[in-house]
Amino acid sequence: MVAETAAATPAPSQAPLLPPLLPALAGMTGLQALVALGLFAPGVLAPRMGIDPAGLGLFTTTGFAVGMAASLCGGVLAGRLGAFRVASFCALAVAAAMLCAMMGSGTAALLAAGIAIGLACGPETPASAAILGRLARAADRPMVFSVRQTGNQIGAMAGSLALPTLAALIDPRAGYAVIAALALAGVVLFERLRPVYDPLTRSAGSAFGLGAAWRLLRGDPALRRLALAVFPYSASQLTLNGFFVVYAVTDLGMEHVAAGIALAAGQAGGLVGRLGWGVVASRWVATRRLVALLGFGMAAASALLGLAGASLPFAALTVVTFLFGLTASGWNGIFLAEVARLAPAGRIGEATGAVMVGGFAGLIAGPILLVAIAAVSDLATGYVVVGLLAALAGLSLLGDKR
Repeated sequence: MVAETAAATPAPSQAPLLPPLLPALAGMTGLQALVALGLFAPGVLAPRMGIDPAGLGLFTTTGFAVGMAASLCGGVLAGRLGAFRVASFCALAVAAAMLCAMMGSGTAALLAAGIAIGLACGPETPASAAILGRLARAADRPMVFSVRQTGNQIGAMAGSLALPTLAALIDPRAGYAVIAALALAGVVLFERLRPVYDPLTRSAGSAFGLGAAWRLLRGDPALRRLALAVFPYSASQLTLNGFFVVYAVTDLGMEHVAAGIALAAGQAGGLVGRLGWGVVASRWVATRRLVALLGFGMAAASALLGLAGASLPFAALTVVTFLFGLTASGWNGIFLAEVARLAPAGRIGEATGAVMVGGFAGLIAGPILLVAIAAVSDLATGYVVVGLLAALAGLSLLGDKR
């Protein structure tokens, strides 16, 4: 069992003094930024690297399939090795993925890069939940988890702005090389933090596979509903982060750099959302209700982008992508805080890994769905369909009273 909390809570006079939250929060936020940089880089560089939607779908589907399996192990690995040792392994996997991606746009290179990035993106969320759930008070978790999830937006915004410029001025592979170097620097940082924080989560963890995940979700209807809702929520996020540049260049006729700027606006919306929704959930709206309402918001933005994107001027399009990011990339922090609230005592990491299987399933199905729809219609229709699924997920969560 992952040791996010002690088996028995000591009396206040006997409670151990915990190390500060801020360095652990900064380190885990940086880890997610690295993973986001590596995960979204092929999609941003696709027009320059000659990666078509099918090749991009291969990379993302492989990455998320591996990530889904690795997510189940993330909480237990944090219990066996420590959260920041897991972070070091994730950073090394990001570097390996970028080196594979530098080989080109062929099937072998994209497949290898997808496997490596899956080994990075799977364990990092359960591992971070294990240590941050141990350090943060329950009342502070919506804000703490929201801040941590801004790493995704920081990495994605940096990639959206910097990678097209590097590709135009130097070479597309230069972006991959920079991300690999940052990942190796991250390993040095995580190893410095490891002796202080890893003893808080390290314990003798037992195996936690699909059977254990299913039993945990089967016994808790509220967690099960979250695991189902995260499927279309994650797919919606992917349509923005992973496919927007390709959609904007091929379907909307935008220049590559302009498409990157529009995507950066969406990432900025996600950054504002992850922080803003954390404040809202901490002060005004119950977290579970806010998670449900965001499903309707991302559905509206996705449908608008698909139905009217081609007719929107650039300024209006950036507003739509900002609103899309505000919802489709802004839900993660409060969602994970809600998982932590509902998780059985001492099993935050395991519960996060189990619920996020649904998220990875959405990330796997999302590219398949978009590519299939594009083959018979266009990507615009795909945005509308995914938005409809997100609205249905939001509706399913509104009745949850726990």
